[in-house]
Amino acid sequence: MSASRKTSPDGLSEDERAAVKERAAEVKKDAKRGRGDRAALDEVDVLSKIAAMEPSDRALAERIHAIVTGAAPELSPKLWYGQPAYARNGKVVCFFRSGHGDKEPYSTFGFTSAANLADDGGLWPTSYAVAELSDDAAATIAALVKKATDA
Repeated sequence: MSASRKTSPDGLSEDERAAVKERAAEVKKDAKRGRGDRAALDEVDVLSKIAAMEPSDRALAERIHAIVTGAAPELSPKLWYGQPAYARNGKVVCFFRSGHGDKEPYSTFGFTSAANLADDGGLWPTSYAVAELSDDAAATIAALVKKATDA
């Protein structure tokens, strides 16, 4: 078992504990920012995080960032557990997780319960593995983001 997968007495792996600490730092930083500066600074944080990713994840994250901000310009980029996310009224709707950062063979694009994705079937996907992003996959993400933000 790798060191990142070992759990502590609280049941969290070292990576999970680091993500929780990163989230706590995000909340603290957010509280210190003025309302007027917050959105611009949050986007700078997201773009900086994307720029620091491994090249393969960076390419995916840059494209997803463009897709999400194009499909739903009302969503505000922000960091969430140290990863790029997109929020409406402060609540995260969708997010990207780096596969390299999570030590997984693929990255993930997902939605939170703030997304308007529920349908009549009682079953719907909330996250997607992303190893590459074809034009069809990009169109699917754009459509899902639009659906997630419909009121």
